[in-house]
This record gives sequence, structure tokens and C-alpha cells, in this order.
Amino acid sequence: MLVNSKELFRVSQERKFAIPATNFIDLDSARSYVETAEKLKKPLILAFAESHMEMMSLDEAALIGKYLAKKSTMPVVLHLDHGETFSVIEKAIDLGFSSVMIDASKDSLSENIKKTKKVVEIARPKGISVEAEIGHVGSGVNYETSEKTDSIYTELSDAKQFVIETQVDSLAISIGTAHGFYNGEPKINFGRLNEIRENISTPLVLHGGSSSGDYNLERCATGGMSKINIFTDFLTSAMNEIEKCQPTDYIQLKKEANHAMSQTLEHYFDVFHTMEVSI
Repeated sequence: MLVNSKELFRVSQERKFAIPATNFIDLDSARSYVETAEKLKKPLILAFAESHMEMMSLDEAALIGKYLAKKSTMPVVLHLDHGETFSVIEKAIDLGFSSVMIDASKDSLSENIKKTKKVVEIARPKGISVEAEIGHVGSGVNYETSEKTDSIYTELSDAKQFVIETQVDSLAISIGTAHGFYNGEPKINFGRLNEIRENISTPLVLHGGSSSGDYNLERCATGGMSKINIFTDFLTSAMNEIEKCQPTDYIQLKKEANHAMSQTLEHYFDVFHTMEVSI
């Protein structure tokens, strides 16, 4: 069933688990994620990033995502990930995405608030959840030490001001993860997570989950993160399986890749302690 994230996050906050947000780039990856969630009776955030529109149009992503979500008996959120362009966010809303992210984290706090309020104003009357990011989750290729990363940690005072002024439905905070592959070892600031979690009631989400380590992600899931984004680990597992099995035709290659992505999602459902949610 296609749902927004509000009720899922309410339950995840109460029961202390996280829901995987799985980025899809084609029908195979999307179907693998939803079928795995269906098999295990788990909720899922099916995410499509604006940056992946070069691989698949927003219209195609909406058709695939809505079809799979509505077909599933499990709660599935169709989420626009890292929407940076207002026209793209507006179109995603019109196409039937049930959740959108406005990522203005590279802007000043005041500009981020201004852009986020604009998205909330058009999404909320339509029952669509809005996620925003404060601080900045940078790239793993730049992550060598906490001094060299391009991530900018989220400040509590900024987070409090942001949620009060925007009334956003969920907030992505930066506590030491990064997008993509790491050059070094991620240093997760659990103290910052606890500080923010104790002072704001808005559901928190984590970007850059891939390669952050099961121990770190489990602590994030049980320590206040309602959603954790995973993408790179799916691609890595698919390639590893292809290299191991050496498929001799394209159909077999797709089967091996899909199986690997499904296994990776099963793994993260366990790491995140994701529970069944009835809506």
C-alpha cells in the first residue's frame, strides 16, 4: 500500500527501530526492494533521487514506484530523495510521490528555512510528507578524517529553530556519515544524535548509511533515527555477486544482481531492527 511516512515514523520512534530508504534506479532494483519487504512483512521507503533522473525520468519512477507500492500489502512510501530543484519537487508531488525531500543543506540556514517552508506549504494540503536536511552530509570520497570530510555537522540550536519555523515532517541530520564510498573510517557522533533526539520531537533520518558499519547503523537505528538511507551498498553487493558467479548471459546477470540486492536489504532490515507496522 502506498502511504506517506508520518505514521511509520511515529511507530518507529515509539518502538526504536529504523526503516531502510532504498534508492532505486530501474524496475529491477525497485521490484527487488518491494518484493523483499513483502516477503519479510516490513515497511519500506522506496526512494528515487533527483540526481538519478539521467538514468530514469521522474515520470517513469512515479509509474514504477506507485504500481509496486499499491500492489504491496506492506506500507511503502514513494519518496523523492535529495530534491534540489523546486520544479522537480513540485512535479513529484503532482505525479503522486507520497513523500518529498527538499535538500537546501548547502544554503544558509535562513535560505534553507525559506525553501523548506515553500515545499511544506504545497505538500501538506495534499497529505505528502516533507523531509529536509540541516547540516550537510558530504561525499565519502572526501572522507579521510573528521577534519577532512566535507560534511558539516548539525548544530542543536539550528535544528530547533529549523523545525519550529518549517514544521517539517522529518529532518535529516549530519552526524558523521557520508554519501558513497569512504576513503577513511566514518566517525559517528552519537553524542550529537542523542542531544538532538532529546530536544526535538521531529523524526530524524540518516543519509549516507552505506559502508558506515553495522554496529554504527544499529546504534543509530535504536538510538533515534527513524529512517536510514542505503544505496551504494546495493550496487556493491550486486557487482560482487556478478563477479563471483560470472553469469554467461544478460538474463542470468540480472538475476544474480537482483538476488544480491534482496539479500543486502534483508541484512539491513535485521541491522535496523525494522518491525512490522500495521496501517
